[in-house]
Amino acid sequence: MSKHTDIKRINVNTFQRMKDSGEKIATLTAYDYTSALILDNAGIELILVGDSLGVVVNGYENTLPVTLDEIIYHCKSVKRGAKRAFLVADMPFGTYHISDAQGVENCVRVIKETGFDAVKIEGGAEKASLVSALTQSGINVMGHIGLMPQKVSTMGGFKIQGRDGHEALLADALALQEAGAFSIVVEGVVGNAASYISSQLRIPTIGIGAGNGCDGQVLVFHDVFGLFDDFVPKFVKRYADVKKTISRACRNYIKDVKSSAFPSDEHTY
Repeated sequence: MSKHTDIKRINVNTFQRMKDSGEKIATLTAYDYTSALILDNAGIELILVGDSLGVVVNGYENTLPVTLDEIIYHCKSVKRGAKRAFLVADMPFGTYHISDAQGVENCVRVIKETGFDAVKIEGGAEKASLVSALTQSGINVMGHIGLMPQKVSTMGGFKIQGRDGHEALLADALALQEAGAFSIVVEGVVGNAASYISSQLRIPTIGIGAGNGCDGQVLVFHDVFGLFDDFVPKFVKRYADVKKTISRACRNYIKDVKSSAFPSDEHTY
């Protein structure tokens, strides 16, 4: 039994209290039942089913091909594993870009089919009307400013944001806050700009590659635990090398099978 089953589920008020008291918010991505169960039992406060699953789980070149059905499938798996953490679904490219009506319809579907607590939308002031429509419909929204992977081609690549000043980024953040977002991911932004933006907002910021001045941090599961090393950004701190452990164990398994050392009497009925 999960050691957190007797603990009340985290909600948006939890994060606001953490922001107000100066307690940092620990966030990681997860894409399946087992990973979510491990993170939930470890005490992670927010789990994001990111469209990063397209790269680290499904092997796409980038996140753009990820479909709504894929997000929903992975969210359902995570929901079954996480009993305490707050759960956020990343809305894929193309699911909210045509119109606000399209965005609301797809976000409603995600929340209804997955039981998740919130959705995440990339974009600044230009998405404020959508964020407002969603919050008025009863859906919690996490914003996302700075480096936005879904706009990587129009942004000219994965370029760090805020080097030329924080004014535009702050304007985006304030617009999302006023539209009703409960928090904002700040990605790929120089540290001093991200810190200043965080200090000017009532709602919490979750940084990724944005320094230590944000109200919380998020990283990708496969990066943190060393499962994916095709590309490891500078901002990633690897806390384990699980890929090496699994590879070594796999070689030992192959050796035991080849030599008939496995299964032994201990593993035979």
